[in-house]
This record gives sequence, C-alpha cells and structure tokens, in this order.
Amino acid sequence: MGEDRIFVVFVVVAVVVLLARALAGRLRVPDAILLVLLGMAAGFVPQLPQVVVSPELVLLGFLPPLVYHAAFFTAPREARADVVPIVTLAFGLTAVTTLAVAVTARGLLPGLGWAAALAFGAAVAPTDAVAATAVLQRLGAPARLVTILEGESLINDGVALTIFGLAAEALGSGFTLSHGAWRLVQVVAGGVAYGLVAGMVIRRVRRSIKDPISQVIVSLVTPYVAYVPAENLGASGVLATVVTGFSIGTHGEGVLQPASRLVGDTFWRILVFLLESALFVLLGLEIREVLHEPGGHTWGEVALTTLAVSGVVIGVRLLWQLGNGPLAALLPGGRRSQEGLGPRQRVVIGFGGMRGAISLAIALSLPAAVGPERGVLVLLTALVVLITLVGQAPLLPLLLRRLGLIESGRRRREAMIARKAGLQAALARLDEMTEEDEVEEQTAEAFRQMLEVRLERVRYFLDREDAEGERRPPNSRWVRSELVKAQRAKLTALYHKGRIGAGTLREISRELDFEDPAAITKGRS
Repeated sequence: MGEDRIFVVFVVVAVVVLLARALAGRLRVPDAILLVLLGMAAGFVPQLPQVVVSPELVLLGFLPPLVYHAAFFTAPREARADVVPIVTLAFGLTAVTTLAVAVTARGLLPGLGWAAALAFGAAVAPTDAVAATAVLQRLGAPARLVTILEGESLINDGVALTIFGLAAEALGSGFTLSHGAWRLVQVVAGGVAYGLVAGMVIRRVRRSIKDPISQVIVSLVTPYVAYVPAENLGASGVLATVVTGFSIGTHGEGVLQPASRLVGDTFWRILVFLLESALFVLLGLEIREVLHEPGGHTWGEVALTTLAVSGVVIGVRLLWQLGNGPLAALLPGGRRSQEGLGPRQRVVIGFGGMRGAISLAIALSLPAAVGPERGVLVLLTALVVLITLVGQAPLLPLLLRRLGLIESGRRRREAMIARKAGLQAALARLDEMTEEDEVEEQTAEAFRQMLEVRLERVRYFLDREDAEGERRPPNSRWVRSELVKAQRAKLTALYHKGRIGAGTLREISRELDFEDPAAITKGRS
C-alpha cells in the first residue's frame, strides 16, 4: 500500500471507530455489530482506493495482540470450574464445525479443494465472545454462562488457527496423514512449551520494572516475542501467545503495580478496539473488488453458500450444546460439570456463538495459493460474521427474558459485598496500627472517617436492596457527580484567574476523574 492509501485507511478507521462508539451508546448494542456494518459499508464508498491486505501483515500485525489480550484477562478460577464444558466446545465443537463447513463449502463451490475448504472452515469455526458477553453482562445473566463463552472463545482461537495453519501448509505441498499427525503434535506441543518458557521469562523481567510506561512497552512487545520465535521454530505462534498471556495474567502476582495496571488497561482497551475496527474496515475495502466478480461464481451460488454455511455454524452449535452430554460424561469430572447446565442454559450458550474479528483475521490471511477462490472465501467469511452478529446478538436479550435467565443487579451486589469486606479489613488494620503506635491518632482518625463514609455508602446500598428488593444504585451517584462538577468549575475558575498553573489544573483534574462516576463508567465501557 502506498502512503496515500495508508493515510486514507487510517482516516476511514478513525471515522468508523467514532461512529461506532457514538451509535453503540445511543442504540445500546455491542460495538462489534456496528463495526461490522460500518466497516463493510466503507467498502462501498467509490472514492476509496482498492486495498489488498497482505496475509503476512494480518498474521503478524493483528493476531498476536488480539489473542494475547484475551488470554491475559482470563478468569482462571471460574475457567477451571467449567473446564469440561469449555474443552468440549473449544476442541470438539471447533473441529466438528470446521469439518462440517468444509464439506458444505466444497459441495456448493465447484473447484474448491479440500485444503482450501478446511482453511475456510477454520476461519468461521471460532467464536468471538465479545458481543454475546456484552449482552449477557448488561442484562445480568448467570456469570457461569459468560465464563464458558469467554473460555471457549480463548481456546478455540488457538484450535482453529492450528487447523488453519496445517491446511495452509497443505495448500503449498503434499500432505500425508502421517505427516499431518506429526505436524499437529509438533505445532501444539512446541507452541505450548515455548509459551510456558516465554511467560516465565517475561514475568521475571516485568517484576523488575517499576515504571508504568515501560511496563506498557514490554506488554506490547510480549505477544510478538511469543509469536514470532515459535513460528520460526515450526510451532504454533498463536498457541505460544495464548499460553504466554495466560501465564502472565494468572501467575503474575507482583508483576504489575497499581499504576501500571491503570495505564496498561486503558492502553490495551484502546489498542484492541482499534485493531478490531481496522480489520472490519480493511475487510470492507478488500471485498469491494470481489463484489464485482465473486471468484467466477454466480451470485446465486454465493448467496446459497452463505445461507448454508451460516445455517451449519449456528445449527451444529445448537445441536452440539443440546446433545454433547454423553461426550462430556466421558471426561474426568464430566458428570459433575453438567450440573446446573440445563436445556435453558445450553440454548443460550448455543445461541451465543457469534463470529467476529478473529474470523476476519483468519480469512484475510488466506494465502495466495488458494487461487481465485480466495476472494469469494473472504467474502463468505464476512457475510457469515455479519449474519451471526446482526442476526443473533439482537435476539439474545429476548431469548434470555423468555427463558427467565436474567439476574438483574447480581454483579453490582457482588461488587458491593466485596467493597464492604475490603473496607472492613482496612478499618481493622488501621485499628491495629493505632494500638501499636505505628500511626498517630490524628492521622488514623482522618483515614477512619474517610473509610467509614465509604463503608456507610456501601451499607446503604445493601440495606436498601434487602429492604425494598430493588436492584438499582442509590441516588448517591448523582450527588457525587454534581459535587465533582462543582469542584471542576471552581478549579477552572482558579486557573483563569491565574491562581493556579496548567500543571496543577491537570493534576487535580486527573484526581477528579477517579471520583467522577460518569468518567469511570465511560472508561469501562
């Protein structure tokens, strides 16, 4: 891509991001739905240049940070408790979906080889839990459903990309069954082993770094340190990146200081959102050319294949969820793991299998060896992502309500209980330090008053909820917001009068950001 095209792509990505964020808040829909719609719509703007994305750029530039971010923020305790449902979905369902899609595509697209069909199946097999979990968490669905969907999404990315890598190798050379089995062992075992070593080394390095900015730089380099060497060694770079992220995220006690967590969390939220947005825009710009001539196929064949593949990925998932009990029972702890997962919960998990950014990244990284079919496979992947996101995500709230699986306010109450316990522990520790003369009484009293005010606010929320059976936050949110506004107004007035400088203005403004409920909510969205 020339410099002018790169500039245009950057501008289009920025416009799509801003529009998606603005509309998502107004329409109360997940960002992913608007990103796919706006990104594909961008491809129809005639003034925009033709863009052909290099597969190597997608594999190296987009996939490592995306899978690392998902692995780093995995919830280990919850994932261990539901390891059997997650494993059966991530391994069994991903493999079955890949094969079913490959058979379907090969039957409907004359001339499509098995290797290309399996690569396409691997592209649409992995789920993206972002849209589904956003809806589930907003409505207060059972936390277990969110955990299963997130755990599955993390692991099936690695499984699908491993299958995709083997299929891509088969496109360029002969591929026997015995060679494929050996490569599978080499790819999986090598990726996991290298990821464990990389995670251990990087944890030690990060423990010695105290500067938040340096921590962010190391975190940005980490996915590539995991991915590139593993690929050069003939192992799975994606599995290595997943294992590295999981290792650092779950065994990183003492690795990150509070300031580093604040800066790093904000940085990675923005980076992942921009990468996903760029994928949707690049896809839209690339498939525009395919629309004129869809790989030598008629539009009837494309439409039929799109509907058939979409039906397969949705139908196979629902059937798998409703009928995989016997398979799960064969695994250690399988019978116990199925307790609490009745037909209602299984239907929601089955219906929550939307496709997203990872599918687009895999499709865009299809090698040129696929031949003239590459363009139509990219187009089909985009259409399947569009159908699953736009077709399923808006119906998920209706399904949750119909099945009676909404637990309004559960997560907020859980957070309040945790805050209450933490504040009580802080008050107890303050009393200990006062009794042992480690803290002056005047200093201790100032901190005690601050902690007791916070504790009283938490108790007010819990008492009101228990008394009235309501699950809404107390009016103190509005009061806090108004008090912060007053402080901001006074701070600005002092600056304009020359009483304080710009540095002081920025410093106090940052402090007020942490007290402003509106700022905190927007930062977490």
